Amino acid sequence: MREDRSASGVVCLTLDRPERLNAFTADDYRDVRLAFERAASDDGTRVIVLTGSGRAFSAGADRALVDGSAGADELRRAGDEFVAMLDAVDACEKPVVAAVNGLAVGIGCTILLHCDLVVSAASARFRFPFTALGVAPEAGSSVLLPARARWGDALWAMLSSEWIDAPAALAMGIVWRVVPDDALGAAAEDVAGTLAALDPAAVAATKRLLVAGRADAVRGAIAREHAEMAALVAARRNPS
Repeated sequence: MREDRSASGVVCLTLDRPERLNAFTADDYRDVRLAFERAASDDGTRVIVLTGSGRAFSAGADRALVDGSAGADELRRAGDEFVAMLDAVDACEKPVVAAVNGLAVGIGCTILLHCDLVVSAASARFRFPFTALGVAPEAGSSVLLPARARWGDALWAMLSSEWIDAPAALAMGIVWRVVPDDALGAAAEDVAGTLAALDPAAVAATKRLLVAGRADAVRGAIAREHAEMAALVAARRNPS
């Protein structure tokens, strides 16, 4: 995780494992959480931009977490840090702008549903891969995606696990704006700069009003998602 701060109060958080397509480990979940907690408590921070380095925003969870080779203790820690990261993003009263520079898969896609504004490079691609992996949705996406997208679009994205290109993601409501690849950084800076120039107390109050109640819905969704995941794992271990 790399942190860069501008004089205007914009903090850019960059997922910085390009050789692994910015896939999340337990340490990455922790680092994102800590970065959001620092930004949220810092009076000088007015807007947060979240992006990735290299050709991916994030390819999702690291393979060692997906295939279980990380070990039981690390998997438990990753689960705890995963939820804590989402709580930190959701609790942040400062605007969160995601700048999607490439592939956004799994948590690399579902975390966007917790961000306030999503700006995408034209070449970015998105995927909710859960059914293809034989698992259930995560990160409260079972309620957050239908809240943003038309029901049919949300259902198809989740059930089919198909790739979604940037124009389709824009039409669905996952993405707010699509810009040329080489304009992504400037576009995100422009959005963040506009918000950073406004009265921070008024911005925070407005965001609180707009997202009021979302946290409870997300927590409920995550609990249901974990229950479904546990049932799928148990069925595999004890096939009838």
